[in-house]
Amino acid sequence: MKAMILAAGRGERMRPLTDHTPKPLLQVGGKALITWHLENLAKAGFKEVVINHAHLGHQIEAALGDGSQWGLHIEYSPEVIALETAGGIANALPLLTEFGTKVEPFLVVNGDIFTEVDFAAIRLPQSMLAHLVLIDNPPQHPQGDFTIENGLLANTGLHMHTFSGVGVYHPSLFAAIQRGEAAKLAPLLRGAIGESKASAEYYQGIWHDIGTPGRLSALNETLLTDAITKHLE
Repeated sequence: MKAMILAAGRGERMRPLTDHTPKPLLQVGGKALITWHLENLAKAGFKEVVINHAHLGHQIEAALGDGSQWGLHIEYSPEVIALETAGGIANALPLLTEFGTKVEPFLVVNGDIFTEVDFAAIRLPQSMLAHLVLIDNPPQHPQGDFTIENGLLANTGLHMHTFSGVGVYHPSLFAAIQRGEAAKLAPLLRGAIGESKASAEYYQGIWHDIGTPGRLSALNETLLTDAITKHLE
């Protein structure tokens, strides 16, 4: 299974930090945010990674190169303007599906989160179009996005959860989107839910949405404290 990291966002809420640095290259815990993903993907056994980019994308390519330093092979999917989540994935499908010769699911992770989700353990159940990792609702998103009913993703329910930004998708979920067309992911997921072709799992481990400079600073402090504690032990 291939993996894709979504890294095309402008990061408006992170300005002025993102005026001259793409959000995935912001430093957290002494390394670029996207580097944590690459290390975890390599640890999970992934070999091929696709990264889309738009804003200051040349910096991302210059920083990461071909991925060989992590034992990965990275290919890039540049966008003139950010195509939203589904549009970005659809635009990168030729890279994710080996130019259409293999119709296999692939992992997608948002480039602006920090998590210890075990990428190796996430799988798309048979006949499903999407499988999402859901988490507890963070303070900035108390209403949540979805719930889980008997393993299936549902729009509403008693216990709402937030989409973590980690999911596995079947290429056919994006079949109606033309390459280069901007499109959001949510309508596609709602459609899959209506066909009972979306599943989900609940994750309770480490997860942070790096959406503001304050959250970035808080995570840096947490990682620094953890590092000091481990050193003293």
